Amino acid sequence: MHPDISDEQVLDNAGIRVTAVRLLIWRQIRHGFQDAFSLGDLEAKLPTVDRSTLFRTLTLLTEAHLLHDIDDGSGSQKYCVCHLDDTRHCEGHVHITCRQCHRTFCLTHVRIPSVPLPEGFVQEETEYIVKGICPSCANKRK
Repeated sequence: MHPDISDEQVLDNAGIRVTAVRLLIWRQIRHGFQDAFSLGDLEAKLPTVDRSTLFRTLTLLTEAHLLHDIDDGSGSQKYCVCHLDDTRHCEGHVHITCRQCHRTFCLTHVRIPSVPLPEGFVQEETEYIVKGICPSCANKRK
């Protein structure tokens, strides 16, 4: 996503009607999170916006391919801003989740490898999650 495009223009280009609340949420997401985040993380940053509005907006942004969702096995759906110019190709990269701090990071430069499927199977989606320890947590162990 090009950094010179205004937040309003990003939403408009994605076919999302710009409202004050959607713009507030999008700005927090786009400029307030470096890595993947959960609904709870967003709720903590925007305590004046009710949870159902946040959830509906996350769903809308995901359907518009401005965000992608990640099931990292934590039991809490995570989201991340699509950083590619063509956001419809944001999927298909590897994620890594820290087992200590539970943060999830997108490895957009590492593509999910193709997996040959048995005859008759049809692939619908693929998730590739690496679990380990992030550098910050690893340094705390020393």
